[in-house]
Amino acid sequence: MLKADRAARILSHVTEAGSADVHALAELLGVSGATVRRDLQELHDQGLLHRTRGGAVTGSVNMELPLRHRSHKQQEEKRRIARVAAELVPDGAVVGLTGGTTTTELARILAERGGVTVVTNAVNIAAELIVRPEVRLVVIGGIARSASYELVGPAADRMLSQYHFDIAFIGVDGLTAQEGCTTHDEMEAQTDRAFIRSSTRSVVLADSTKVGRVTFASLCPLSDVHDLVTDDGLTDDHEKSLTDSGLRVHRA
Repeated sequence: MLKADRAARILSHVTEAGSADVHALAELLGVSGATVRRDLQELHDQGLLHRTRGGAVTGSVNMELPLRHRSHKQQEEKRRIARVAAELVPDGAVVGLTGGTTTTELARILAERGGVTVVTNAVNIAAELIVRPEVRLVVIGGIARSASYELVGPAADRMLSQYHFDIAFIGVDGLTAQEGCTTHDEMEAQTDRAFIRSSTRSVVLADSTKVGRVTFASLCPLSDVHDLVTDDGLTDDHEKSLTDSGLRVHRA
């Protein structure tokens, strides 16, 4: 297993369990305890978890993992969500895409299909699409966020105000009927709102682990978005609370 893959598995395990010891992680990853200890120390030095004697605990409540460490979480669910989301995009549409692992999967599907204009503030999505001549690409500028590879802030918001999208896909970190859509960063939330304001139809892409969760910065109430595309792990209670709020829910 590559070092980056081990780091992603460790962070996923520790985040979900709250803590883990070296022996358990070594068994999970199929590597030696010495290798796990080195990985834990590097992740501790990066501020992604807290190293303890014999293991590690989560770094902070609702911490935002860098995108490179999130790409393998719920990967199959995200691909299914992206496939369902792509069915909502009409031929020739102008599509807004914020950053995130699920929107990145959607960008790949749209690139294969072609015949659309994609407007994005995510530099990783732009890097994948710039070599695809069948997709017209517009990149929004701004202040770079290393955690999400997004360009955000006042410059991004002003540029977005000059465009109109047929449909925009928004990645979120939390979603509830009461608190609406939330994310980890207030500047990112502001730029995401600019995507929504410029769009005829706004669609949230979120795997079921994010539903029922509230994170730091308020993005928008549910009344500002039209659809949610999620996976079949969504509970019936959560689905009812969201549909009662007027949201159309699509399970992948």
